[in-house]
Amino acid sequence: MSGPEVAAFDVDHAVERRVEIAGKAAVVRDPNAVVRDQAAATTRARLVSLDVFRGLTVAAMVIVNNPGDWGNVYAPLLHAEWNGWTPTDLIFPFFLFIVGVSITMSRQTLAGWASIVRRGVVLIGLGLFLAGFPAFTPNHWRIPGVLQRIGVCYLVAATLYKTSAAWPWKQERALMLISGVLLAGYWAVMMLTPNEHGVRGDLSPEGNVAAMLDRALLSNHLWRPRWDPEGLLSTVPAIATTLFGICAGLVLRLRTSRSLAVLALWGSAGIVIGEAWHLVFPINKNLWTSSYAVFTAGAATLLLILLYWWIDVRGHRRATHPFVVLGLNAIALFALSALLVKTLIAIRMPAADGTTIAMSGWIYQHWFVPLASPKNASLLYAAANLALLYGVLWVMYRKRVFIKI
Repeated sequence: MSGPEVAAFDVDHAVERRVEIAGKAAVVRDPNAVVRDQAAATTRARLVSLDVFRGLTVAAMVIVNNPGDWGNVYAPLLHAEWNGWTPTDLIFPFFLFIVGVSITMSRQTLAGWASIVRRGVVLIGLGLFLAGFPAFTPNHWRIPGVLQRIGVCYLVAATLYKTSAAWPWKQERALMLISGVLLAGYWAVMMLTPNEHGVRGDLSPEGNVAAMLDRALLSNHLWRPRWDPEGLLSTVPAIATTLFGICAGLVLRLRTSRSLAVLALWGSAGIVIGEAWHLVFPINKNLWTSSYAVFTAGAATLLLILLYWWIDVRGHRRATHPFVVLGLNAIALFALSALLVKTLIAIRMPAADGTTIAMSGWIYQHWFVPLASPKNASLLYAAANLALLYGVLWVMYRKRVFIKI
């Protein structure tokens, strides 16, 4: 990194610095005061790169969740069948990681406990509402879910963030240690606790201990009859993912040239450790295994610092605006996307054989299938969903309407 870029990185837009070019002397404030001012200005300084990262993540979510035909989808846009990962398997942990980073830069987190509890409860409530919509059948209402997990992870992580500020240890080290304990404990429970058949270390969809617990406590309220990818026990390592985001945010908000180096080391180490752990505890999104949590946190860290360097340090923001629009209303996008999908499925249209089909299928068959090959038509349908939702969020952005739960 060159000299001018280091200067820009150290100061950012949160701290005043005046530098005169063309041979004139540079006037720079005391470096220690710079660091203190940066910490104090955390809630004022907004990282455009973080908004872009969030926007990219939710845009990818819309694309992978809304193909025109699930039988015709490009492999990278599908989840891994069980063990292993695809780019699609990075979306949810990236979002939780971003939640963690945002906690360190949020006025709501600093404001008090009431705002933290309110935000977490509203997220969980919204997730339950979307799970029940439109039928709201009590006997089969799914209780776990994506927004529910985000709400729980936010509540626990924000609580630990606020309380750890008063601990005698360096905050990011304390939270990193807690994350390690959570992941090691989860590994021990999953591998050493026998399931109902007395088998230890069974990591199959129905045989693992997490699924056994979900069946015992949430019977008839799971995504599948006998297991759920957002179940109770697997939320523990997801909390660790969020805490990793907090640790990254604590380092990044200092805005020093050393921050990038530290985060690059953390990110690289996370990928290496995750791949090594994969050999004995496979990377698995559905189980949110400890190896998966570490690996995806490492990948998220590297992508975050790349975006930060390119957008906030180098100032390349021209092509980022659409993702800023999406990122500033990410929860609204998630909710609108779910409502759109379920509404189009609930509305029935007449089919050629005299029966009816979901409106989503009718639109896909009549408007998109004639345009391209099956996989490309399916992808075009998903892209059209994103374009429609972007139009709504663009109007909200122009009217300065930002839904901050």
